[in-house]
Amino acid sequence: MSSFFSSIAGLFSPGVGATDYKVVEAYSGLRNMLLSTKPDSIGVKLKNSNEVWGVVMETGYPEAVATLVALTDGTVSLYSSNGGGIIGLGPHAGPRRAAQSFLTASQQFSNQMQPTKSYPLPKPAYTRFCLLTGNGVLTAEGKDDDFGNNRHSLSPLFFKGQELISEVHEVDQRLRAGQGAPVSGP
Repeated sequence: MSSFFSSIAGLFSPGVGATDYKVVEAYSGLRNMLLSTKPDSIGVKLKNSNEVWGVVMETGYPEAVATLVALTDGTVSLYSSNGGGIIGLGPHAGPRRAAQSFLTASQQFSNQMQPTKSYPLPKPAYTRFCLLTGNGVLTAEGKDDDFGNNRHSLSPLFFKGQELISEVHEVDQRLRAGQGAPVSGP
């Protein structure tokens, strides 16, 4: 697990516990659009209004927030508040499988989250989950250390998110090596 944290931390410049992130406009726009989207507007038909159709896992680092997105329409993205990201990997087998597992797991944890209409970014060393449902957004937050050491009831969901991030990075690295990384940001 420590190698994963080292690789994800490499997405961001080192800093000293900043809580006022530099947030690029493109990130804000994508994030706001995602958190306000209704499932039917992207062709997702829900079986019931409590069904989770999307999971957003945001982790605060000293200089930026990493946002992981998995939607039932096959969308898989990982992007950062200070710019850049990896999008369009949902069609690849590894990310597709891991995203489906992440989404399935999220449904069983929805009863441990609270409804929200407010979407602040997590502080450094914290992770926030947002579950997108037919009834709106559910959220919960905790310390990364608690999630990573199985001291939080949502730790299993956190680890599903980590698995998805690993799959995204693996495919992105293959694409960079073979095709010049057409799906990655700066």
